[in-house]
Amino acid sequence: MSTSLKSQIESLLFIAGKPLAAKDIIRLVEEKISVKDAHAAVDELIKDYQDKNGGVRIIKSASEAQMVTGGDNAAVIQNFIKTETTAELTKPSIEALTIIAYRGPITKWELERIRGINCSLILRNLMLRGLVEEMADSHKKETCYTVTLDFLRYLGMADVRQLPDYESLRNNENIEKFLRGEQ
Repeated sequence: MSTSLKSQIESLLFIAGKPLAAKDIIRLVEEKISVKDAHAAVDELIKDYQDKNGGVRIIKSASEAQMVTGGDNAAVIQNFIKTETTAELTKPSIEALTIIAYRGPITKWELERIRGINCSLILRNLMLRGLVEEMADSHKKETCYTVTLDFLRYLGMADVRQLPDYESLRNNENIEKFLRGEQ
């Protein structure tokens, strides 16, 4: 088993933040591998993390693997999540949430193109708060983000179309051109 393969899979599990199927790992790594190779590499990573006895673990089901925090640190993690979900939203989070509300369902790439920065942590925090959710978009063939019913409830609205200037901002041709790379 190549060290590079294990390293790539470890990085993928870290950045994904959700379970990854073996087929996704195979598609994303740089070398040609089989399902058996993917499972073997994940098994080695699981053992490495168990031997290290650190705060991070890798867990695996029959079809997926995920990087998670160790159970020993549950109280610390719960305190962190409580702080993250009860503190006021940051300006970047409010900006991202506004874009998602007006443009959603929106892909991470589209959100990052509009904002000009990586939005992974912002999306994670908004999902932890229950303001944004992931959904599979069969038209775009990727994961998209949209606001939740909780978001609407907090604003006292029944539908995002009740947001100020919703139609003009949702269907703004300049934003469409920008996303297509025409500006």
